[in-house]
Amino acid sequence: MRCPKCQFENPESAKFCNECGNKLEIACPSCGKMNPIGSKFCSECGYKIVISIEQPSKGLSFDEKLAKIQRYLPKDLTEKILAQKDKIEGERKQVTVMFCDMEGFTAITEKLGSEKIYS
Repeated sequence: MRCPKCQFENPESAKFCNECGNKLEIACPSCGKMNPIGSKFCSECGYKIVISIEQPSKGLSFDEKLAKIQRYLPKDLTEKILAQKDKIEGERKQVTVMFCDMEGFTAITEKLGSEKIYS
């Protein structure tokens, strides 16, 4: 019995894939009844069952990655990164990110007013 998710060949008695752990059943698209893999028709309503094979997701191209990053970074920072692309491409660093939800923070910042920036 071939797993529809990873294509691993499992023994006929398997209920879960020995490779990826996927449950070896498929839901009928018409009525939702769970049917064993290999069923051509639903045992509840007779609807024809077609097993689609999941294709592995392809990696994003450089341009797709760049477009995603540019949504979140200022333009000058994006240009600086691109100017140093050869130096930093493929570089990995461990970082720590902390998110905080401080009680009363919004009220405090409203009282303080806007930040002054000096050039």
